[in-house]
Amino acid sequence: MKTIKSNELREMFLNFFKDKGHSIIPSASLIPENDPTVLFTTAGMHPLVPYLLGEKHPEGTRLTDVQKCVRTGDIDEVGDISHCTFFEMLGNWSLGDYFKEEMIPWSYEFLTSEKYLGIPSDQLAISVFEGDADAPKDNEAAEIWIKCGIKRENVYYLPKEHNWWGPAGLTGPCGPDSEMFIIRKEKCNPDCSPACDCGAFLEIWNDVFMQYNKTAEGTFEPLAQKNVDTGMGLERTLCIMNGKDSVYDTDLFEDAIKVIEDLTGKKFYESPETTKAFRIILDHVRTATFMIGDRKGITPSNVDQGYVLRRVIRRAVRFGRNIDLPQGCLKDIAQAYINKYGEAYPELKDNEEKIKEELSKEESKFQKTLQTGLREFEKVAGKVDNGIIDGVTVFHLYDTYGFPIEITEEMAAEKNLKIDKEGYEKAFAEHQSKSKAGAEGKFAAGLADNQEATVRLHTATHLLQAALQKVLPEENIAQKGSNITAERLRFDFTCSRAVTKEELKQVEDLVNGIIDKDLPVIMEEMPLSEANERGFFGVFDSKYGERVKTYSIGDFSMEICGGPHAEHTGELGRFKIKKEQSSSSGVRRIKAVLE
Repeated sequence: MKTIKSNELREMFLNFFKDKGHSIIPSASLIPENDPTVLFTTAGMHPLVPYLLGEKHPEGTRLTDVQKCVRTGDIDEVGDISHCTFFEMLGNWSLGDYFKEEMIPWSYEFLTSEKYLGIPSDQLAISVFEGDADAPKDNEAAEIWIKCGIKRENVYYLPKEHNWWGPAGLTGPCGPDSEMFIIRKEKCNPDCSPACDCGAFLEIWNDVFMQYNKTAEGTFEPLAQKNVDTGMGLERTLCIMNGKDSVYDTDLFEDAIKVIEDLTGKKFYESPETTKAFRIILDHVRTATFMIGDRKGITPSNVDQGYVLRRVIRRAVRFGRNIDLPQGCLKDIAQAYINKYGEAYPELKDNEEKIKEELSKEESKFQKTLQTGLREFEKVAGKVDNGIIDGVTVFHLYDTYGFPIEITEEMAAEKNLKIDKEGYEKAFAEHQSKSKAGAEGKFAAGLADNQEATVRLHTATHLLQAALQKVLPEENIAQKGSNITAERLRFDFTCSRAVTKEELKQVEDLVNGIIDKDLPVIMEEMPLSEANERGFFGVFDSKYGERVKTYSIGDFSMEICGGPHAEHTGELGRFKIKKEQSSSSGVRRIKAVLE
């Protein structure tokens, strides 16, 4: 197999599908739009779910991109050869256009052609759906793969748990998938397959074929709009193509490794402990760089995405001490990533100073108490006689020394101790009502759902933003995130101060005035350049590419957005602000309802 660099792979993938009639769309934000079920964009398909459900995409029915993603479920595993919290997903989509007959030969071509990855076909294995009571065996996909050139003995039929893409919720589009694997060594036994964890097979790509709709009754019916959704992890593919055992040995990390080696005087592979510390710092600083540098960038806080950001920064600082990383140097590692990724993700260059400033502020804040806190932890751990650190002490380490519970739990595990999580939660609840949202759940489509109430609140969010901009013109209000359910909306926006009661009343009155006028909500599609010229704005415009959907409500609100929206403002009901509060540094949050 040929060796390849990260920039080459991105360009190769995108150009391959561009030649197949696909529009190249930019990566969407790491912060999902109007989805309360997940903190971050967790997969390439996540931002495109509304279009997979049938909404028209401005760029057409064939799309391809490289999507930046964050998954936080395995943060504690980071430090081994493969786990990363941030990663890039190469993908292409057919929105009711081509299907298996075209996609499978394209996959085979990209994998095996010398013009592209050049993997010998006899080193590839394929898994397809084996069939069950809900849907038949996917012989169609298997035969297309064999016709392309895959050996019949290298095609494996596997059950739903391995080769079925389920709906985003309890109902919705779903279907079988074809997963592609590199054969790395001899099978461990005659029954060995890609489902085995012996290491004989390593997944490189996945083609999902959405051809069924799961109904509320639990039955599966043919889908009117059949879709294709593929995903190829950039880091893993680079690792495979370059014959590396670890993703950290690819060119993505080489500049940052050099910075850490120069700062510490230590070598990456000096010892197992040093290597683990390097990997944690490499991953967490890269993740923090992309979080802060995102177009809807976040700052460290004690809730939601800001909590996850704070956790990865502080974990990087703690492991930095293990290899004598000087204080205040996370920004230097971040600079290596800004330089490395700046061409592919220009927002990092645009937000370069902000990234370094926020990292330095959070690092400094934690460094002030870290040494004392570590001494306190050692005292506590030395006195434990039942193997469990009590919850009040765990909360004390958090409240006084800034140790997220996960850091305390990790340090305890290093000493074969456990923590009293229930006791911690009780102490935390008694001290303050703020809640931590550090875990990710499964995602839903676009908005939390497509209920009429949710759509009305989405439309009201547009009016809220426009009203804030009119009441607080000196604050340059910009959206930093939203979370909309059928019951309420939550809107985060840039603002240097609390909004007064009088100003909130003005905002309410403006919104309700537009509602009372029963204005039409007008949708138009146009080139992004035209939308900008006409005065439409939107923090999500990078998600849609060169053609965008715009929504105007009189001359009051003009936004670039993916929808859906109410048809008239009179449908919305009475707008009422329930709460205004701080979300994070320089960001305020409003919670509101439609009565």
